Amino acid sequence: MSIAESMLPEFDHEMSLTRKTLERAPEDKYDYKPHEKSMTMGELVGHIAECPGWAKPTIEDDSFDVAPKDGPKWERFVPKTKAEALAKFDEAIATARAALAGCADEAMMKPWSLLSGGEVHFTMPRVAVLRSMIFNHNVHHRAQLGVYLRLNDVAVPATYGPSADEGGM
Repeated sequence: MSIAESMLPEFDHEMSLTRKTLERAPEDKYDYKPHEKSMTMGELVGHIAECPGWAKPTIEDDSFDVAPKDGPKWERFVPKTKAEALAKFDEAIATARAALAGCADEAMMKPWSLLSGGEVHFTMPRVAVLRSMIFNHNVHHRAQLGVYLRLNDVAVPATYGPSADEGGM
């Protein structure tokens, strides 16, 4: 079994849980912000929706510069509606899954770098970037969204076990 094949079941599972959480975010609360340092709910939803899409360029390119000196700066996706967020997420997971499914082990072990203005922030093997910046990063923000939901009296979906709102898994 290849590295990618071993990651696909987890990817599918995590993305289904993430979609379930995104579906709960009420678009009339997209301006909600629990703290001045926090993202708005809409910004957080957009970030979660676009995050899986980073898998394809991670697999296909050697690096990504969020603010290249000779080009436009990366801009965060901020949806206006739930339908727009879910469409972006569904597109991102389809693209990510296809890229992951086709990735050979030797490509997984090649170094990949995140840059800003040409300066390297980190370099890791692609598999580590996929695990930390795609899988784990998405789970981290999904949990944040769960807190936003709770603070707005929206039922929090069960993920790794029951939630206070859903008894089952």
